[in-house]
Amino acid sequence: MILLFTISGKHIEITEAIRKHAEEKASKLPKYYNSINHVEVIVDGSEGGNKSVQIIARAEHSKVFVGTETGEDAYRCIDMAVHKLERQLRRTKSKERDNKRTGSSSGSSGSSSSSDSELT
Repeated sequence: MILLFTISGKHIEITEAIRKHAEEKASKLPKYYNSINHVEVIVDGSEGGNKSVQIIARAEHSKVFVGTETGEDAYRCIDMAVHKLERQLRRTKSKERDNKRTGSSSGSSGSSSSSDSELT
């Protein structure tokens, strides 16, 4: 699967180092949730010297995950926003995995309880 990556800056110039850092961090997100196909990074430098970073990860079936961080260092903000997204993606994947397991096991336990009632 191809991961589309876009980065844009509002009131700040995106240097090649920031672009490379953001792309390197964002490329690890599909490891946590397989169906991510587009990651968008928005760096805003207008908040009185502070940088605001918003990372939007789009997945299949119109699922959208957003991580936002504000601080003085753009690199640290990117790291923290990616960390927030990783937590969201891990939580979502485990919920989906748990829902699949409980859905299939409840059907099998329901049939065994009905066979027990027939024996008595």
